[in-house]
Parts: sequence; C-alpha cells; structure tokens
Amino acid sequence: MLDILIIGGGPIGIACGLQAQKAGLTFLIVEKGCLVNSLYNYPSTMTFFSTSEKLEIGGIPFVTISNKPTRSEALEYYRRVATSNNLPINLFEEVTGLVKQDDIFTVTTSKATYQAKKVILSTGFYDIAVTLDIPGEDLSKVKHYYKDPHYYAMQKVVVVGSSNSAIDVALETYRKGAEVTLVIRGEEVSHRVKYWVRPDIINRIKEGSVQAYFNSNLKAIRENEIDIETPAGLVTIPNDFVMAMTGYKPNFDFLKKLGITLTDDKFIPTYNPETMETNLPGLYLAGVVCGGMDTHLWFIENSRVHAEMILADIIFKG
Repeated sequence: MLDILIIGGGPIGIACGLQAQKAGLTFLIVEKGCLVNSLYNYPSTMTFFSTSEKLEIGGIPFVTISNKPTRSEALEYYRRVATSNNLPINLFEEVTGLVKQDDIFTVTTSKATYQAKKVILSTGFYDIAVTLDIPGEDLSKVKHYYKDPHYYAMQKVVVVGSSNSAIDVALETYRKGAEVTLVIRGEEVSHRVKYWVRPDIINRIKEGSVQAYFNSNLKAIRENEIDIETPAGLVTIPNDFVMAMTGYKPNFDFLKKLGITLTDDKFIPTYNPETMETNLPGLYLAGVVCGGMDTHLWFIENSRVHAEMILADIIFKG
C-alpha cells in the first residue's frame, strides 16, 4: 500500500515526488513515456521563455550558462534531480484505470496494479494535438509536432498558428532554406510570442521573406497544394508540408473516466484552488492539467507550488 501514487513524470510530478519524499511518505511516480516526456518532445532547438531559477523544483539549483535554459539543459536538470534523489519512477507504464473503494485507490496500469491512499494527477497537456478538422489533415505531410528544421530544407512549408511554437517553426525552417507561409486566424502575430522573437518574424514578413495570411484559415489540404480562406477570397498555393501548430490539450476523456467533473465551456477540471483536491476526495491535480483548454494559464514556474500545496493538505488530513 502506497501513501501516494503520482501519475505523470514531468517536472511537476517530480516536484510532488520530492515533497512526498521530504515528508517521509511512500510513493511511486508512473509515467507513460520517458522521463519528462513532454519536454523531450519539444523542438530540439527550443529555448525556454523562463529563467532557470523559475524552472527549479524542490529547492534544487538549476545552473545554466545563459539566462534562459535550452531544452537539452532542462532534460539534464530534471534527470539529475530524479536520479540523484533516487525517486521511484516507473517509465513507459501507462495508467489505464482508477477505482476508489473504502478510501483506497486501486490504480491499474499497462504493467501492474497498485493501491494507494492518495493519487496526484500531473499529466500535462502535450500528448493530444488540437486538430484543424479539415479535409486532408490525415495526410502524412501534416505535422502537429516539430523536432528539427533541417528536415524541411528546400520545401514549401505552411505553418498554421501565431504563438510561440508556430513562430519558432516558421523562423527556423525559413533559415534552413524552406519557403514558408504563415496562416494566422487573427490580425497580427500573437503578443504571447517571446519578446526577442516577435520583432524577428514581423520583420521577415515585412520584407517578404516569410509570406503571411492574416485573418485567414486553412480550409483544405491535398498532396501537392493547400487552400487558404483569406479576406480576399480562396487562395490555393503549392505545398509540401503543413505544420499545424494549433496547440494541445489534456486527455479529457481520461479525466472523465477517473470521475473528475469538467466545466462545459473550457473543460476546466473541478478542484479546490487552495489544496488542489478534485471533486473526488483524495485525488489531486498538479500542473498544467488544471487549466483545461486554457493551456496558457499554467507553466512550470507558476504550478511548481502545487506540490507543496498538495502535500500540506495530505499531511494535514493524515
């Protein structure tokens, strides 16, 4: 019997593990992918918006050469935090079911069954892409995840979106020799784009290095071309790849399956903001999963406190 089972081996799941260890409780972290799986799937060239101090967990210093750490530095940091503290983590083990009976949770995974007094859900939102729901989106040339710009050299690339991920893709593939077209629903590049990146893409658009269609939507995708609905009418252009950087969402079906209620509009899960406990007593939420479709509300830097809040409530309730 475990005191706590933590679902999700990302930075916040690890932070919860550190707090449980500090409290002397028995616990296990179960992660369906690799360690900090979401960060691993970030673009290989990514630089964080936050400083390293704001990404620290458990009071363990995150030392970097530059002010803003890279993806590879973050992977190394969280790996060292997990291994140096000997946190019990089972990787590549997916949770498939959860049942509560007599104040005890029985959690079934792809490899085993566990019993725990409390459960912390820290699964993030990066596993399921928000789809465009247009003809041709199922073609192999359509990508919702991006790793490295070299693959798109000398190709005609359409990037859908205007936030950080889309703008990074547009600029990086352009600089590797791609012919880049941006399709943006709004009238300008999002102000959420990193402050040192936004002027870059605006200038590339102004000089014509990157073509941009504002107040526009991608309407159809075919093997060698795409249709864009613009204020001036339908535009068809040649195309080799579509990078649909339209965002990601938590696994809402999984949350519902666990018994967590969601709001009707943005699918925000029910939880006590002071303790992070859901409508199912003993089941807690931590990290970006708390935001529902508002995935921009929670980040590592402002949700790492969830670990302390949850453990304080668990200890208080005994």
